[in-house]
Amino acid sequence: MGGSPDQTFEEVVVGRRSIRGYLDKPVPRELIEEVVALAMRSPSSMNTQPWHFHAITGEPLDRIRKGNTENILAGVPDSREFRRGHAFEGVHRERQIGCAIQLFEAMGIERDDKEKRQDWVLRGFRQFDAPVCVIVTYDKELADSDDSAFDCGAATTALVNAAWSRGLGCVINSQGIMQSPVVREHAGIPDDQVIMKAVAMGWPDPDFPANAVYITRRPLEEAVRFVGFD
Repeated sequence: MGGSPDQTFEEVVVGRRSIRGYLDKPVPRELIEEVVALAMRSPSSMNTQPWHFHAITGEPLDRIRKGNTENILAGVPDSREFRRGHAFEGVHRERQIGCAIQLFEAMGIERDDKEKRQDWVLRGFRQFDAPVCVIVTYDKELADSDDSAFDCGAATTALVNAAWSRGLGCVINSQGIMQSPVVREHAGIPDDQVIMKAVAMGWPDPDFPANAVYITRRPLEEAVRFVGFD
């Protein structure tokens, strides 16, 4: 499971999936440097390059996992820094539920199994037990610029694709940064940066059922309009 450097771009994009279960195997720093360097080739508005990547492993990551989990279980309110918006509704909510159904079916989690459902949620706050977590931040002085968030999203997409092309798996998530003071403290993130997203990263566990799930995608004709073509 996972990609290899000899894949075509199409093979990487089509083959990649979100990985939520990882082998207990460290990821070399040199490999992380390689995939981040590829991600940083992403375009940005007027070459602002607003992104920062904080790659965390070992004891600091364990402290983040512990703090996140303890806070959520204690009912500490969400302190996510990047704007969240309102809860999904309509077709967007339907897609969210559809994704959850696919994953729960793969994991054998029944609708009324509260213990397994809670454990699944807590996996997100534990960075999915991945050996590496990459926290994506951007310069606070650009916080009012929608372009900066767009640019960081593009770089994050490039990051997970680059990782897949090197045999690594990732899942982009928000649970890992919802307790932002915990993340900021243990990752040593400067105050002049906004914490945006977390990316769990590591070697995919081929025996973890959810890793085999390909989330359903919208058909092309539903998403694209062609104007002015013959």
